Amino acid sequence: MSAPQRTIGRDGPKVSAMGLGLMSIGSAYGQAGPLEETVAFLDHAHATGQRFWDTADAYQDSEDIIGEWFKRSGKRDDIFIATKFGFVPDEGKITVRSDPEHARAACDTSLKRLGIDTIDLYYCHRLDGITPIEKTIEALVDLKNQGKIRYIGLSECSASTIRRAHAIHPISAFQIEYSPFALDIEGESEILSTCRELGISVIAYSPIGRGILSGQIKSVDDLPENDFRRMLPKYSQENFPKILELVKGLQDIAKAHDATSAQVSLAWLQAQGPDIIPIPGTKSTSRMDENAGGALLQLTEKEVKDIRELIKRTEVSGARYPDALCR
Repeated sequence: MSAPQRTIGRDGPKVSAMGLGLMSIGSAYGQAGPLEETVAFLDHAHATGQRFWDTADAYQDSEDIIGEWFKRSGKRDDIFIATKFGFVPDEGKITVRSDPEHARAACDTSLKRLGIDTIDLYYCHRLDGITPIEKTIEALVDLKNQGKIRYIGLSECSASTIRRAHAIHPISAFQIEYSPFALDIEGESEILSTCRELGISVIAYSPIGRGILSGQIKSVDDLPENDFRRMLPKYSQENFPKILELVKGLQDIAKAHDATSAQVSLAWLQAQGPDIIPIPGTKSTSRMDENAGGALLQLTEKEVKDIRELIKRTEVSGARYPDALCR
């Protein structure tokens, strides 16, 4: 089955217009589900045309599960697989390494876990604040020249860092949180404008606010005790009245399209430009199908503007990450 497509970078490959974030298929959001159920979930993603998959070495056993699917299905060549390096567990803490030595070692580990020869898109997940970005990119270019990766990406860094990296080798994709709930990429940060100037695709993770904009979560108490989202300042109990007001506005627009607030969020994001590729994450086939419907939903120009006004009215305060994870 085919799905709408968008292009990675200026001259890169075409991928699903709605990617699939696979952080949650492992144990990053709590207990991982049974392997057979997860394999069936990935079978469904493939069958319905959702073939741009995003993971990271930090997402617990996500890479291993995807590798098992590749082994069982024999359909690795059908999938455009993106993964990342940078976060390193360290005696119960999370540290960051973006040095060349770690980039090379992490790439080899991811290739082994995925059971593949080449990673389609390899991101530096975070910068360590010590290694010059030029050195990191030079290491990634070496990996590309060895055939271990095809395209180079960055995640969550400044516009000036993007420019420095791009001067060493073209950056194909930049991943950042982007949704009606998180607009840091726009305006004064100059990240969106820089990516557009340089022909870099924006890969929008958490495009429905880590599930918040789906309307299924009414308070922090609805999240499991070990859920990652409990760590995030923006998801504080104090913010939930504003969050619920934003969700209500999205639901009102959704009714006119017989759609959901999640689908409206995704459609609004795609309406920001053809260079935006959301990668909503889920481990539910029904949610995956719902999200895929967002790629087909066409909002009116007025609705796109109305959502922008709604976002301004319900501006939710608080950082997207705790200080330890911000770089």
